Amino acid sequence: MTGKVTAITDGDTFKLLTKDSTLIKVRVANIDCPERKQPFSTKAKQFTSEAIFGKNVTLDYLKKDRYGRFICNVIYNDSLNLSHELVKHGFAWHYVKYSKDTYLQVLEDEAKVIKIGLWQDKNAMPPWEWRSHKKKKVKP
Repeated sequence: MTGKVTAITDGDTFKLLTKDSTLIKVRVANIDCPERKQPFSTKAKQFTSEAIFGKNVTLDYLKKDRYGRFICNVIYNDSLNLSHELVKHGFAWHYVKYSKDTYLQVLEDEAKVIKIGLWQDKNAMPPWEWRSHKKKKVKP
């Protein structure tokens, strides 16, 4: 599936207009970017925006999630994989719970070693832990 990126929601979610003028919400596969109030959230969104906003991209559709988003590998500039680029530049975690992409772990390990992006923070908290921690705080 191909289409034009019309909006960036956050580092790992965007809207795409397909060739038949259907607007779909896409969640980038196998990664998780920082949540809105986490460090590097804005930079992750900016990276995604600069990489794909207004461009035609190719989606390798995997499945729909419980929110109706299309979970996809996103290919842009003919050959770049958005999941790989976000992890490589330190703007996302490899989402091991949902991923079988071993190359993402290699990229994350390399990003940690060179302390790029979110890996500059020695206490960087994965978004799934941050969301879980936030839910626990809300409960009475």
